[in-house]
Amino acid sequence: MSDSVPESVNLITHPVISRNLTILRDKNSNIKQFRQAMKRMAIILAYKALEELPLRSFTVKTPVKETTGYAIDQKVTVIPILRAGLALTDALLQFIPDAAVGHLGMYRDEASLQPVDYYANIPAGIKDALVLVVDPMLATGGSADDAIGHLKKRGAQHIRFISVISAPEGIQRLQNNHPDVQIITSAIDESLNDEAFIVPGLGDAGDRYFGTE
Repeated sequence: MSDSVPESVNLITHPVISRNLTILRDKNSNIKQFRQAMKRMAIILAYKALEELPLRSFTVKTPVKETTGYAIDQKVTVIPILRAGLALTDALLQFIPDAAVGHLGMYRDEASLQPVDYYANIPAGIKDALVLVVDPMLATGGSADDAIGHLKKRGAQHIRFISVISAPEGIQRLQNNHPDVQIITSAIDESLNDEAFIVPGLGDAGDRYFGTE
């Protein structure tokens, strides 16, 4: 992990996160353990990503008397980067069940290591929404960079990127190209290897979550 945390990064630390990160990293964790740990991580990261949401107040009646209640006064849209981003989406929707969900499909070309776009389905209204772009791994930053750029072209103005593990190279790329986007992550690992996998990382998050290793 990096000794210094960039200003645009919200690095979330907690004993529960440390335990779940260990489960995710452990190559001996089975698919059930991996999925459960990923879902727990998603809920914690969502909590931090949404802690500054605006509220509107209204009157609510309890069984005893009237009091002030609150509702979130901001549309939220979740955009998983396919397919690994789906590993975080269901847990996020448990936390924010009325969020809209879009999808961006990208895969990494094995030769060039660059992202290739193949699918986009974005809900209406993202201009005014808080848009949470989610992908468990921020490695080179290529897919995240392309996804955020695509959303900005569609009008998105309030974007946050959620990852479980990030590499310094990916963070730097987003800082350079999208300094307005906050990164919420639970680990900043050492570096990337020659195959652009995060070290020590956890391997391929999509394969391990979906059982396609």
